[in-house]
Amino acid sequence: MKKIAMEFVFLWLSLFFFLSPPISSATIRHRFPSSIIRPEQLSVYEENQLYRTEYFTQILDHFDFHPQSYQVFQQRYLVNDTYWGGAEKNSPIFVYTGNEGDIEWFAQNTGFMFEIAPRFKALLVFIEHRFYGKSIPFGGDEDVANSNSSTLGYLSSTQALADYATLIIDLKKNLTATDSPVFVFGGSYGGMLAAWFRLKYPHVAMGALASSAPILNFENLTSPYSFNDIITQDFRSESENCYKVIKESWQKIDDTAKQRGGLESLRKSFRICKNYISGDALENWLETAYIYSAMTDYPTPSNFLNPLPAYPIKQMCKAIDDPKNGDDMFAKLYAAVNIYYNYSGTATCFDLNDDSDPHGLGGWTWQACTEMIMPTDGNNKQSIFPPSEWSYTDRASFCNDYFDVEPRPNWISTEFGGYDIKRVLKRFGSNIIFFNGLRDPWSGGGVLKSISRSMIAIVAEKGAHHVDLRFSSSEDPEWLRNVRKREVKTIGKWLSRFSMSTEWKKRCRVSQMALETVRL
Repeated sequence: MKKIAMEFVFLWLSLFFFLSPPISSATIRHRFPSSIIRPEQLSVYEENQLYRTEYFTQILDHFDFHPQSYQVFQQRYLVNDTYWGGAEKNSPIFVYTGNEGDIEWFAQNTGFMFEIAPRFKALLVFIEHRFYGKSIPFGGDEDVANSNSSTLGYLSSTQALADYATLIIDLKKNLTATDSPVFVFGGSYGGMLAAWFRLKYPHVAMGALASSAPILNFENLTSPYSFNDIITQDFRSESENCYKVIKESWQKIDDTAKQRGGLESLRKSFRICKNYISGDALENWLETAYIYSAMTDYPTPSNFLNPLPAYPIKQMCKAIDDPKNGDDMFAKLYAAVNIYYNYSGTATCFDLNDDSDPHGLGGWTWQACTEMIMPTDGNNKQSIFPPSEWSYTDRASFCNDYFDVEPRPNWISTEFGGYDIKRVLKRFGSNIIFFNGLRDPWSGGGVLKSISRSMIAIVAEKGAHHVDLRFSSSEDPEWLRNVRKREVKTIGKWLSRFSMSTEWKKRCRVSQMALETVRL
């Protein structure tokens, strides 16, 4: 079986939130389904009423002064001012720090911001990450922008954060809203950016909600086994038999693929389209279903990656444990992954050679080869996946061959910190909420304990990847309602303190002006 490492999403999808690509010896890419993703609750928010689209003329390079640095590109951002109280009232601005993909996808699946905007009379802004969606440098030409390391060198988290700061400052100036507080939100990679933005640009954003943000999922900070250990526990907690069937299946697939007529037998068992099949591709396809089901093991039906029922892992294990499949292991596995890939029941076969990219996630390959070196593919003997070790050498070899670049595995912890994070952030950090659901495999690299009174960790034992940012539902469990209530209460408290401070400064300025008038 090919060695796979999940890199963030999505992942999100940073993915989170967002949203994370597997890596093999051949490629690093996202593995999202090719079907068109729709917002989770368009019955509540019609698509054309969610936001309007704007563009900002952004500089190519914020950190150097070469002639090329002054080139510009059009950066897309989405705005909803339906509930904004206005600049004269210093009403807040809620900003989503965009992930590694089309910003509309993330905006349409971040219902929490739309739902709390009326309470805070907030302006909503969703900023697209450079090199993704329609925010493409070099004249908007993706082929040119992605052509080589010289152009892709401008794709980095630090450049993206500087983009956000520049855009926000200009937007506030144009709105005459210099005293309006800015609070940033993000999930997955977007959550990492939200946390880092608050730490790097505290004069721009007074607080952040970083949901499912694995800011510690880097070398020598988090075990490379943690990601798949959590997936293993997710399935094992539902059914010991389910766990064993999946664990034992990899060898049987390998053995069957080597037999004469074995691939054709596998094709029929898993309803694979006739254009392509291999043992490795089939195993990657199965593993993707298990990984993303763990990430999106939401308590209510969802449509973020694929149409899925509530608690998809529970449903997958029910399918595996169903006695009607007898001792046919492949029938059990097919019934399970069919829940992920075909819950709507419309697919007639599955294409293992589908490399479509409907959400524009391709730029992540570059980021995963430069700064976002996130070890996730370690598997011990108890893992639901075959035993394997994380290998930086393999990653570096691929990146050298593909981009002619050497990864910098320690750059993120150098730029943003990570070592002894509790002690460090307790000294200078403030006003960040870290949310993590323990059923999310990325939670192993998240901040799971509060650092101070204003560096708060909210942990949900049954939570999945940035579940708190989804549209709410009447079927939401009480624990999820309580998570959101706590987040809203904390944001409200911080905004109130900021407003009091701003009002005090205004009064001081007025008093000073009056005093100077008297002296004159």
